[in-house]
Amino acid sequence: MGVMNKFMSFLGLQEQEEIVEREQLPAEEEEFETPPMETRKNQRVNNVVSIHSQKNVKVILHEPRSYDEAQEIADHLRSHRSVVVNLQRVRTDQALRIIDFLSGTVYALSGSISKIGGNIFLCTPDTVEISGTITEILADEHEYNRMR
Repeated sequence: MGVMNKFMSFLGLQEQEEIVEREQLPAEEEEFETPPMETRKNQRVNNVVSIHSQKNVKVILHEPRSYDEAQEIADHLRSHRSVVVNLQRVRTDQALRIIDFLSGTVYALSGSISKIGGNIFLCTPDTVEISGTITEILADEHEYNRMR
């Protein structure tokens, strides 16, 4: 109770009960209200996202010697790893079979396959996005070398 309220109640200008009621009301309201800062802090904690969601991102380099190794490449794709496949040491008919098998695997996994060089392909799962093309650069380089 403030000095001014005590003085007014002493003079009889204000009843003491009213003062007590006025002082208790704000105290009760404060007990039920949660400070807005505390609420915001709790909301921020719920929205925390780790920037390290994928711990070990691997790119596998594979140079198969026969069609039998295509399943091993597909297993890497199923494990969400990107695979660079070099088909330069395989006969052409075997290379076509491997590419057909990998194309089906990539399609089933909603991934993608891109040619990044002569008989070199990049197979990626759905968690990896490929942007840009290298074939245009290779074509331009080929024309440049032909002009020289």
